[in-house]
Amino acid sequence: MSEPADFARLHRIAKVVLSIALVVLGLWIGGTFLPALVWAAIIAIAIDPLYRRAEIRWPWARNLFLPLVATTLIALLVLVPLAMGAVEAAREAKYLFAWLADAQENGMPEPEWLTRLPLFSDQVAAWWHDNLATPEGAGQQLHRLRSGMLLEQSQLLGKGLILRGVIFGFTLLALFFVLRDRDVIVAQFARAGDRLLGPAGQRLGGQVILSVRGTIDGLVLVGIGEGAVMAIVYLAAGVPHPLLLGSITAVAAMIPFGAAVLFLIAGGLLVGKGAVGAAVIVFAIGMAVVFVADHFIRPVLIGGATRLPFLLVLIGILGGVEMLGLLGLFVGPATMAVLIMLWRDYVGAGTASE
Repeated sequence: MSEPADFARLHRIAKVVLSIALVVLGLWIGGTFLPALVWAAIIAIAIDPLYRRAEIRWPWARNLFLPLVATTLIALLVLVPLAMGAVEAAREAKYLFAWLADAQENGMPEPEWLTRLPLFSDQVAAWWHDNLATPEGAGQQLHRLRSGMLLEQSQLLGKGLILRGVIFGFTLLALFFVLRDRDVIVAQFARAGDRLLGPAGQRLGGQVILSVRGTIDGLVLVGIGEGAVMAIVYLAAGVPHPLLLGSITAVAAMIPFGAAVLFLIAGGLLVGKGAVGAAVIVFAIGMAVVFVADHFIRPVLIGGATRLPFLLVLIGILGGVEMLGLLGLFVGPATMAVLIMLWRDYVGAGTASE
């Protein structure tokens, strides 16, 4: 082999090694903010059909005004419900502190519903009498709660809120630039996919987009529907703060089996008021709503566009949430959609060659 050819081969190897090293270094440096970029991409994909209509109607505003308006609306869509929840939580905290002070001074009398429990009512009532009914017992239990777990959890919550606030702000900033330079970004990714994967590159990109939109329809929209239905049920059953609890249910319903926790909380609030029958009805209706949504509506919305089996949809969602948190709700099904497409291409190619 000639010397120029050796140098050319060496240069190619050095270029590949340097490129990989720089990519790894870049991911290490910006790893904290990488979820913000992924969130910005997911939001941009979700609102793209509506955003394109706005661009066609107001072409003069595509460079600044439309990205700014879209980013502001997304921010308000997240911040307004959070602000309402924070105000309601602060209002309830006042009553909670008053209740804790009264419990320390006078103890916590046994509620009437303890005697109506179908199982272990005598044991629960005896434990309550020994540990909570007297001021000494209630004060001791509350002191255990405050001295350890409460302080630690409040510190973790504060740090988590600060980090998530920074990530959310960076997501909005990234979303503005993604919307403003969308055409350039899409063209660059299309060229990169064509160079790396050939004709399959655009198909993979299209599969990811379909999966993200299907996931949004199947998780977000269905979750909002579940929350709206359960808010009506909470209101009819007399659950305290039905609208707030319905909103939280909508968020929890985006995660499979997550809404069941809210049904238990709502049932517990009703049991605390002595309405055991209403608590059972709320839980039964909630589980029926979840069953219909998870087994009939979501599989069609999430798997229909990408022809993804429901089992893989469920694995993608649950595995994604476990590994990536809320971001995994969208990344998990998208990854499964790409994998199943590659598998079908491979099996189809093998069958055709035979």
